[in-house]
Amino acid sequence: MEIDDSHRADLLRLAAERGEKDFSSIIREALDAYMITHRNREGFVDAAFALRGSFNEDDADALEASVRELRDNWR
Repeated sequence: MEIDDSHRADLLRLAAERGEKDFSSIIREALDAYMITHRNREGFVDAAFALRGSFNEDDADALEASVRELRDNWR
């Protein structure tokens, strides 16, 4: 696995802030979080579809706008 220079620098800075010598624990934490999210993704989607029809139009529009903003800012 290769890590680009900017990610490596950020990881080393974060490790130093945490008083750690390297960033291996940060990578482990990130992988654990990703795997938990990945494993639970199908359940999250099913739960979201179960909410269909439970919002009024204004609440649905507000939620859609929030999700769109989160997606736009994720990149």
